[in-house]
Amino acid sequence: MTTESRARSFSSAAARYAANRPSYPPEVFDTLAELAGFPLAGARVADVGAGTGIATSLLEARGARVVGVEPGEGMAAEFRRRNPGTPLVRADGNRLPLSSGCLDLLTYAQSWHWTDPDRAVPEALRVLRPGGALAIWHNDPDVTVGWIAEQQSRIEARFGPGWYINERARPQDGLRFTDRHVSWSRRVPVDTHLAKLSTHSLFLVGEPGTDAFLADERALLMGRFPDGWVEEHYVVEVNVAVRGG
Repeated sequence: MTTESRARSFSSAAARYAANRPSYPPEVFDTLAELAGFPLAGARVADVGAGTGIATSLLEARGARVVGVEPGEGMAAEFRRRNPGTPLVRADGNRLPLSSGCLDLLTYAQSWHWTDPDRAVPEALRVLRPGGALAIWHNDPDVTVGWIAEQQSRIEARFGPGWYINERARPQDGLRFTDRHVSWSRRVPVDTHLAKLSTHSLFLVGEPGTDAFLADERALLMGRFPDGWVEEHYVVEVNVAVRGG
């Protein structure tokens, strides 16, 4: 299973992704503005790997002027359905169809790991104005919580440790990232949690045993949480690098 095939898999489940993936708490955007050094209101932003527009809509709610960038056909269609007034271009971070120096902020929410950093970083530097910022963040399961750690262990035991792809930002070509962590949680039905799990690329590419795993997981979770609800805990790692003059 290649990274490319996993990246292409999301379009097949765009509506399920939009309905079940977690959002981001307000503290993420407070942190983003603090680390970038300017307010989000009025900022010119491109949200790359925008998917169904979860982060895009929250950036717009802060007053940012956002264009979505999304390569997948199914995800782009869902983005347009949910964000009809927001411009969207079909592209990825390795080759941005944007003018040099046109952006205050370039964001990647749950999507940096699908880029080639050797290509995406120079593109980020090209499209950002001096003093503009590259921001990368992602929701990670909080494995300090017992039942979440146990579930992660079951997935890794069944499918291997590489099932959950999130590449950390790192210094590259003069960019130095500052990172912060934001913890948060949401309470959802077990079936919503499992539907969210099923939108990860491992479960979308037809890996043998995924349907059986989800059925087993449902039985286990319903036994542990008989009211049918779970508290999903996340840690959002926010990485921001400011472009020099």
